[in-house]
Amino acid sequence: MLDLGLLIIRLVIGLSFAAHGTQKLFGWFGGYGLKGTGGWLDSIGVKPGVMMALLAGLGELVGGLLFAAGVGTWVGALLIAFTMLIAIVKVHGQNGYWVTQNGYEYNLTLIAVAIGVALIGPGAYVLF
Repeated sequence: MLDLGLLIIRLVIGLSFAAHGTQKLFGWFGGYGLKGTGGWLDSIGVKPGVMMALLAGLGELVGGLLFAAGVGTWVGALLIAFTMLIAIVKVHGQNGYWVTQNGYEYNLTLIAVAIGVALIGPGAYVLF
């Protein structure tokens, strides 16, 4: 059952991250694409916005896919954790802990899940 539990966690977290990456990169799933996300990042002082949107989108897409597949789990987890750490520092940290006040509660939870799974290992159900 442990392996099945790890698979469920990896798929939900990893594919959700990958989908967020496609929002930033391609405007899929209601996202704003590089230009729109880059404009927002510029507006909050994260410059150059389009380059930062590209890096965030690639980190989320690649990290999410690696994490979901159970291949390069440590790399995927670190990309997820780093992306969330930047989100805390640049956006959510100033708002306190609680997500209801746009705080960093959710970001920290995702970091804990990603690093926790990396420490445990991906389990038996991996892509390769």
